[in-house]
Parts: sequence; C-alpha cells; structure tokens
Amino acid sequence: MRPGEVACTADPDVLPAATGRLGVGTAFGTFGELLQGVLPDADRDFLVTFPMAQWATATFWPSSELARIRVFPQHKRKSARLAATMMDLFGLPGGGVLELGGGLAEGKGYASSSADLVATARAVGDAFGRTLSERTIESLLRRIEPSDGVMYDGIVAFHHREVRLRERIGVLPPLTVVAHDEGGAVDTIRFNRIPKPFDEADKREYARLLAALTAAVRAGDLPAVGEVTTRSAVLNGKLRPRRHFDVLHRLCREVDGYGLVIAHSGTALGVLLDRDDPERAAKIDHVRAACVALPGTVTVHRSLGTGELAG
Repeated sequence: MRPGEVACTADPDVLPAATGRLGVGTAFGTFGELLQGVLPDADRDFLVTFPMAQWATATFWPSSELARIRVFPQHKRKSARLAATMMDLFGLPGGGVLELGGGLAEGKGYASSSADLVATARAVGDAFGRTLSERTIESLLRRIEPSDGVMYDGIVAFHHREVRLRERIGVLPPLTVVAHDEGGAVDTIRFNRIPKPFDEADKREYARLLAALTAAVRAGDLPAVGEVTTRSAVLNGKLRPRRHFDVLHRLCREVDGYGLVIAHSGTALGVLLDRDDPERAAKIDHVRAACVALPGTVTVHRSLGTGELAG
C-alpha cells in the first residue's frame, strides 16, 4: 500500500447500512484515449482518458435469500465478481441481482468493461445508502483487472495496468469525433499482455507528449491537443497497425480537424472536430461519404466537456 492510500475495509464510505434497497449506478465510457504509451520511469504503462457522452448503467437488488450474485446479461461475469467481492469485503449478507445496461459497444476501445465495473460498484454502494469515493472504487477494481480511469471525472492520466491515478489533468470543451470502426473486437486483457515494442527514445517521447497534453488541456489549446492525439495514434501503429490510418489522416486534413484520436486497444479511429464549428455537419458528411468504400462503419460521438464534468 502506498502512502496516503486507505484500505477498502477502513474507508468510512463503504460501511454498510443496516438494510439494502434497489441501488443504481452509472459510469461514462471513453472514445479510446487522448494518449497512451509507456513512460521511462520504471516502464510504467499509462493512458489519458477521453470521457464521452455514452454510459454504462447498473442496478443492484440485494437479497438475503440469494446465496450468490445473479447477473444479467450473464456474460458480465467480472461485474458479478466485483459485486460478490464487495459483499464479502463489507460483511454484507446474502447475494443479489445485478443488471447491466447502457450503450457502450464491447471490444471497440470505449472502456465498456471498466465502465461496467464502476457502475456496478456505485450500484452496490447505493443499495446500502453509501457513495463510494473514487479511491475506493479504484482499489476495488484493482482486485479484478487492469482498468481505465473512468471512476474519475474529467480527463486524467492513469496507470491502467496498476489501476492507479497518476494525475488529474482537467476538462476540455465538448468535442465531436467522427469515427471509422474497422470491425471486429479486441480483447483488452489479452491486448494488455502483448509486450510493448517501444524503445527508450519512444518512452522519452511519451513523457514529452504527456507534459504537452497536460499543458494543452489546461490551457484549452485544442490544436495542441490534436497534435498530441495524432502523434499517439501514429506511435500506436507499432503495436497495432490500422489499415485505413492514411485515409483517416487525409480526411482529417481535408476537414481541418484538430487531429486523429484512437482507441489504442480497440477498433476505432476518429477525426477530432470542434463541436461549435459552423461547418461541422458538412465536415461530418464529408468523412462519412469518404468512408463508404471502406469496410466497417462510421459513427459520431460527443465528448463530455466543461459544465458536464467536475474536472
């Protein structure tokens, strides 16, 4: 345990109330990451979150008559495991019924698994009248799997393999992402086990990019943000090449986008646009039309921005 970290069982916000009720929880997803790579300090993997207006939802009904957690859909076993872990850690009797929903596609790089887990933790806490701190949720997820930092509002730098916050960065104005999804799905757990092909020069560059992105977000410098996200997408090609990268890069220049943003461990690559651009609709149509000949689909996403997140 690191200095200042509190064990879950000692955290006052997770002590159960006497009786349970229907609990609800939500968590936003992301459009990939603004930046992801490896830092030179102890070769630490990191990412910078990009919160989107898409959510996972969870409801939890505790029951002393059930001996285990029943989860729907049934393949959401990691969420069931988290709920069971919480019941055990906090000395809660019985089991319960957990139901997951929301509009986050799986295997695309939208942090669907992490969002499911965060929504689950919040729903179980809510069922017993408690609001869990971000640090507590982080500690709980650390027991389950590598996770994105979607328990934290705003844009954060996060050590996803360690499931540990690095730094809160800030909030950007709402942005539009016009994304091409090449199809298929990526198993994030398996992907995270792939050895990273980054040398020491790459790691030093990632450190510079993180510093540049942090400064750009805090200054609201969207062109500078786009420069970093594009470079991160380029570097990610060493790990997972995208067949249509050149096409999207060309389209980004044609519509005067801020840059490319990528789901580093997913299947989507997007063009970053100003949400208040008076030509936004025409630019979206231009990207859509140009992608018709490509295999896959085109979707449009909106980031969560100033006034929508605590930051």
